[in-house]
Amino acid sequence: MKIGIGLPSTIRNIPGPLIRDWAIRADEGPFSSLGTIDRLVYGNVEPLIALAVAAGVTQRIRLMTGVLLAPLRNVGTFAKQAASLDLLSNGRLTLGLGVGGREDDFRAAPASFQDRGRRFEQQLALMTRIWSGQPVDEETGPIGPTPVQQGGPEVLIGGQTPAAISRVARWGTGYIAGGGSPDQVNGAFRQAEEYWRNAGKSGKPRLAALAYFGLGSDAAERTSAYILDYYGFMGPVAQYIAGAALTSSEAIKTTIQAFADIGADELMLNPCIPELDQVSRLADVVGG
Repeated sequence: MKIGIGLPSTIRNIPGPLIRDWAIRADEGPFSSLGTIDRLVYGNVEPLIALAVAAGVTQRIRLMTGVLLAPLRNVGTFAKQAASLDLLSNGRLTLGLGVGGREDDFRAAPASFQDRGRRFEQQLALMTRIWSGQPVDEETGPIGPTPVQQGGPEVLIGGQTPAAISRVARWGTGYIAGGGSPDQVNGAFRQAEEYWRNAGKSGKPRLAALAYFGLGSDAAERTSAYILDYYGFMGPVAQYIAGAALTSSEAIKTTIQAFADIGADELMLNPCIPELDQVSRLADVVGG
């Protein structure tokens, strides 16, 4: 199983140079991907911009959104941004995509909240068309640039409902779980595989998952503070997420093994402490 590391771009009001320095150090380490998560009404850095900065200072490591909320975005512009990032990174982009559940994000975009699932399906269809080089429609030509990855960036579908997971059978190469314990994620993985098989697709879907981490003498307190701030709108669920965060080497190793046991192909560990030493600390744990 591959181990990715999130960028600190999801933490409120970080210093800009930290993203660059973090990406350079991660590229030198044992990590498979650099990840971001997405939110509009918060003090985080926009995901594709953060990954563009990372692309410019890295050579090897993949770039992943896990997940980016596609229905908040204009599909033509988003398709061009993604193709551009894939080109500039020499084909290292993986798009984990979902619909999102915060109404304030949609009000701020602005974008319609109630029909976001239907619009997401339409976006996936049009992006597939754009990335393959076809015209947008009979009256509109193609949108470039041509992605390095044939057919466009790798797409992983996120979401927890059966309707969301079923999209794996129609779009992309796999499924990404945006959170949850290995036991909880196991059910979603098995559903994704079932939809994949029932659609008659060969092989198996790529399976990815996310967890939060923080390391150091005061890691538990600082990690909890960040998660309760970021997920405070979820009420008691935020406390559960904070309690599940990984704040010791032993917890990280145990969780890595648990996700490997359920067949995860990649586990993305998202940081809760915006300090550069977190990259080195995690590299030491996972086998730098």
